[in-house]
Amino acid sequence: MSEDDRQHGLDRRKVLECMTWVGTGVLWTISGGVPRSLGLIDQALAAETRGLTFLQISDSHVGFDKPANPNALGTLEEAVGRINAMPAKPAFMIHTGDISHLSKPSEFDDADRIISQTRLDMHYVPGEHDFLDEEQKLYRERYGRGTQGAGWYSFDANGVHFIGLVNVVNLKAGGLGNLGDAQLEWLENDLKGRSASTPIVVFAHIPLWTVYPQWGWGTEDSARALEYLKRFGSVTVLNGHIHQVMQKIEGNVTFHTARSTAFPQPAPGTAPSPGPMKVPDDKLRSVLGIATVTFKQGEARLAIVDTPLAG
Repeated sequence: MSEDDRQHGLDRRKVLECMTWVGTGVLWTISGGVPRSLGLIDQALAAETRGLTFLQISDSHVGFDKPANPNALGTLEEAVGRINAMPAKPAFMIHTGDISHLSKPSEFDDADRIISQTRLDMHYVPGEHDFLDEEQKLYRERYGRGTQGAGWYSFDANGVHFIGLVNVVNLKAGGLGNLGDAQLEWLENDLKGRSASTPIVVFAHIPLWTVYPQWGWGTEDSARALEYLKRFGSVTVLNGHIHQVMQKIEGNVTFHTARSTAFPQPAPGTAPSPGPMKVPDDKLRSVLGIATVTFKQGEARLAIVDTPLAG
């Protein structure tokens, strides 16, 4: 854990507390850097939403078939079923990486077949499991058209500026993610000239804050990216990779990691190493899920609801 995190009181106990109060079926908004509960998930989904609402899914690992979840494709299908049952259709969906488990064409095919059933516009960034083939051609040819470099890009929706970053290139086992000079220079240019009042949503696979460096749960050059973002009044950073809900608020930036649709991983420091974690079969769907994010015009905050596949 970084010294900066320690200065902000983010010791391991606090991290585990954050995991408890986030993602337990409550809708949260951030106002002035303070989380505020708006109600339970069922109440939130039943309420009329005005403004931009989009979904985040992550870490589908299509092709994974080990004891932690012998049917990762099946739980992705269940997640899609939950999405299709939502009373209000979201504007689009973001996938924060590890679509596949071994970067096989058949795995990408299966993922596309299931995800396309949502009939939502999709925005992807790669995870390290999507970059296992030589030169990462399979991901780039399928999802990277029109992007820069290894697959980074930006777009605008309803007054919000979205930035998809790639921090899994040449990732070493257990090592921290990295963005690299070329991508960081692109990011600096992408943000130039934008009003500080523009809400920003950044999404990438590996967290852009240091969750647990011993397991590579962080991005080594994220400080430079966050420096470019600090002048904006509302910044939300969405990540995957760690397969559990965690949230950190630092100034104007809310960091949020999502559950996997495939399998859980242990909490930081509670196991010898990260990796697929076996839980009782009847508990699996309570630790898998999706996230719904809502932005209301005129409010410099985004509300995030984490919904497990089963309560």
